Amino acid sequence: MDRLQLWLQEAVDIALGWLSSPPALMQFGLLIAAYILATLLSRRLTPALERTLTPKPEATHPIARLRRFALQFLPLLLPLLAYALTAVGEGLTRATFGTGEVIAFGKRVFLFLAALELVRRILPPGLLKFMGRYILLPVMALNALGVLDEVTAWLDAAQVNLGDIRFTALGLIRGAIAGALLFWLGSWSNRQSSGYIKAQADLRPATRELAIKASEVAIFGAAFLLLMSIMGIDLTAVAVLGGALGVGIGLGLQQIAANFVSGIILLLEGQTTVGDYVELDGGEKGTIVKMTARACVLETFDGKWIVVPNEHFITSRVVNYSDQGSANRYEAEFSVSYDIDINIVPDIIERAVSQLPFVLQQPDGPDCELRGFGESSVDFAVEYWVSGIDDGKNKYGSAVLFAIWNALKEAGIQMPYPHRVVELRNAAT
Repeated sequence: MDRLQLWLQEAVDIALGWLSSPPALMQFGLLIAAYILATLLSRRLTPALERTLTPKPEATHPIARLRRFALQFLPLLLPLLAYALTAVGEGLTRATFGTGEVIAFGKRVFLFLAALELVRRILPPGLLKFMGRYILLPVMALNALGVLDEVTAWLDAAQVNLGDIRFTALGLIRGAIAGALLFWLGSWSNRQSSGYIKAQADLRPATRELAIKASEVAIFGAAFLLLMSIMGIDLTAVAVLGGALGVGIGLGLQQIAANFVSGIILLLEGQTTVGDYVELDGGEKGTIVKMTARACVLETFDGKWIVVPNEHFITSRVVNYSDQGSANRYEAEFSVSYDIDINIVPDIIERAVSQLPFVLQQPDGPDCELRGFGESSVDFAVEYWVSGIDDGKNKYGSAVLFAIWNALKEAGIQMPYPHRVVELRNAAT
């Protein structure tokens, strides 16, 4: 509190001294002139820059995106022009009068105004705006008041030692700022690289997923190492501590490690990939819609998502129907009466099923087979090939059964129902 009062008293004394000093008043005049000139220049340059930087609405190439990004910073033109003109005026003032404290203060104020515009009108909501509001603006305000060096020295003097690792309050603040920025940039870079890799249609889906995971590990690994360097932490000490923690954590996270390694194996082998329809021994089945470092996400035909650990794809039996345009065979069972000539049934059914638009003729056309003789019916089944997956024998099976029913009805062939003979004993005559 005493130091704050001392700073306030010094600021009042400096302000009163400036008001009574002709060189200081002349510097105030230069500041006003610089601001007016910057305003005039900004009004003339802004429309020209807008026309130059604004791309066509339909343009999506990298240069167009870069121009749209630069267009956001036009609100900074006025305070930055004022800052530049003031810097020129400071050089002239110091060369003429040997002093320039007032104009230097004005230059720092213009820089603060530029930071204020950046936070208010440019930074997007979220982490960056939060950091700008509660970190950048206070720092620029302290810089404008000329006390930033003293505050920095005071924060650097407050330190905490943990073994060989030394932390200071300034280092922690710097690390928090750098960490937030690095991992924000890492997230942005990861999204950009992921989008670019996914757009490469020449790569197999498994290769794309593996490349995405590799780039993610590389980006955030580099961000972590850079953060340690910025904070001044000795990586040797971190390595020793990390090794000790790694042994303990590894014993408790064996399943997570196994799933991670299994995910890498799945991506390298490519036997199961995004878009495949799979069925596991545990009964889980669906289309793989996402492959992560820990698990695969299956989407069932009724829209539910099932998260299956990667290890299950390595240690258990997996049926891959591969819904990538490949052919799959299904069958539909039916029965006919003993009263008809069963020799004509296969031709009738095969012809009817062949006419369905989704039934393939390659690798084989419909094949009607005699399966057995039941108690009250002759049992048949027709096998057919389709391109895709039948969701529970509803997508294709229902249409095939309708075709069988209609073909048998048209041929006058009855589909029997069970007959039972009831014998009554000791019945009254």
